Amino acid sequence: HYKGDFSISTLEDASVDYRWFRGGWYDARTMLWDDIEKGEPISDTASSGSVNASLYVPVILQPGESKTVHLLMSWYVPHSDQRFGGIAPVQGAAECDPALGCCSPEYTAQFYEPWYSGRFTGIEEVSQYWRSEYTELLKKAELFSQTFFASDVPPVVLEAVSANLGILKSPTILRQKDGAIWAFEGCFDSGSGCCIGSCTHVWNYAQAIPHLFPRMERTLRETEFKQSQDENGHQNFRSALPIQVTDHNFHAAADGQLGGMMKVYRDWRISGDTEWLRSLWPPIKGSYDFCALSWDPDGKGVLMEPHHNTYDIEFWGPDGMCSSIYLGATQAMIRMAEALGEESDSYQQILDKGIHFMENELYNGEYFIQLTTWKGLHTPPPDEHLEENWNINYSEEALALLKKEGPKYQYGNGCLADGIIGAWFDAVCGLPEFLDREMVQSHLEAVYKSNLRTDLSDHVNPQRPGFGAGKDGGLLLCTWPRGDQPSLPFVYSNEVWTGIEYQVASHLMMHGEVEKGLDIVREVRRRYDGRIRNPFNEYECGHWYARALSSYALLQGLTGLFYDAVDKTLYIHSQLGDDFQCFISTETGYGLAGLRNGKPFLEVMYGKIEVEKFENRTSS
Repeated sequence: HYKGDFSISTLEDASVDYRWFRGGWYDARTMLWDDIEKGEPISDTASSGSVNASLYVPVILQPGESKTVHLLMSWYVPHSDQRFGGIAPVQGAAECDPALGCCSPEYTAQFYEPWYSGRFTGIEEVSQYWRSEYTELLKKAELFSQTFFASDVPPVVLEAVSANLGILKSPTILRQKDGAIWAFEGCFDSGSGCCIGSCTHVWNYAQAIPHLFPRMERTLRETEFKQSQDENGHQNFRSALPIQVTDHNFHAAADGQLGGMMKVYRDWRISGDTEWLRSLWPPIKGSYDFCALSWDPDGKGVLMEPHHNTYDIEFWGPDGMCSSIYLGATQAMIRMAEALGEESDSYQQILDKGIHFMENELYNGEYFIQLTTWKGLHTPPPDEHLEENWNINYSEEALALLKKEGPKYQYGNGCLADGIIGAWFDAVCGLPEFLDREMVQSHLEAVYKSNLRTDLSDHVNPQRPGFGAGKDGGLLLCTWPRGDQPSLPFVYSNEVWTGIEYQVASHLMMHGEVEKGLDIVREVRRRYDGRIRNPFNEYECGHWYARALSSYALLQGLTGLFYDAVDKTLYIHSQLGDDFQCFISTETGYGLAGLRNGKPFLEVMYGKIEVEKFENRTSS
């Protein structure tokens, strides 16, 4: 039901042969070259009969001379075959492939229409816009590039951030007709998207769009808390395309749903739009209540009940990773409630209890762990109601393992790279860390010590070793330095994911461990140096994988730059000394900010940034 138009045009004087010579063998190419040799191509105005055409741009070059010929490509595909999810699917229930961690989607009756189909009427208008605006668009692109690369940060960081910005122009991200964005997790080799629905727990990590295109980022929050959430507060962590009301036939993702609350806080501070926050507050509150009732029904401040997460499994019992996200979300709820004049004491009580539990029960003296728990919960243990047990197959031998070790796919006493991600998430969202700083520092150093490899030759990975193998280095998702690894730890545990590597690296930088953070970044970029892997495609479950956009947080990790549009305050917490400048982007403009002789400054290069106060938190 869809068609598309493609155009090649030029800014120079040109002739067009709309139809090549029709014949057999090499007739067409022979006649084409004959025209080129004559230097006088004859334009054929026929519009049918051949799929080939030529654009002739006469150029005469003197010895040593160079000229530029601009070839501008345009396309217009107003309708597509892309459709996923929806409340009334026209295809049967989704099927999940455990080897890929993805599900074959149900299909809605509607189809995706791209943003430009509402902006332009056809290929002619697109091509005309491209030709008329080329010079101005090039000027803006060059200004952005020059400003970004004027940053005084290590070259490997600039490389990691800029290379992954290509994801924004990849098929991973779609923008529908009304301007709202929707995304896959990545893209398969076939060109189709991998893992649908702006997956909340994957996009938790991505920090580029909220700073570069804040209004677009906010459309993701609107989708999550409106179309993808029901009246009970259950949020489908995969939204439909076109964006619409979804079904709620699958369990919620704890990390994704709770992470959304921190993202709302971040997006509010970046935009300064308190009315936008107010409009979302009822579903945000409903979402939090659902999470607390589902996973913390006894109000302990940690997630006790089995909770689905980004590793495509459920953690049973309290763990540092998801509980830290819970507490990060709780802190965001406190701040948002106070700003709106709403009750916040109940959230503060949960936060206080959760901090005490994490620091006293989940910290083993070196790093934060999981207390694997499957008995005495509100949820029946895995050996009951097997046919309804979280889509996990418990065979006879798996049941025997359950009795000995507990549920499959836990991490227990493992040193998890994501083990305190909630503390990182709060920091990049403009919130203070809530856990004891020395404990956080210890956890990060334990991850660096135990999980970072500079050579993976001796590392056994029965999962997906293509992300890092042989002489590659990388930060493993989890290790068990105390020798108590479960027989079947969570899936993917032996892999390296760039999105998590950057998360840990930027968090280390925030804690003053710049060189350790850079060590991790160097290993990532060594894997993607162009010899074996594409430098612009840090893949995971698909190419141009969204999680890699956590690389943008490296800028915050090194500089602490964060513009708060609510208070019109520019925050700085430099790990680069008293003299540096770095790229900063806001809702209304971008430029360079930093310190000169210890004094804060801002140079706006595009748009405007209204700063009433600088707050320099850099240690003297």
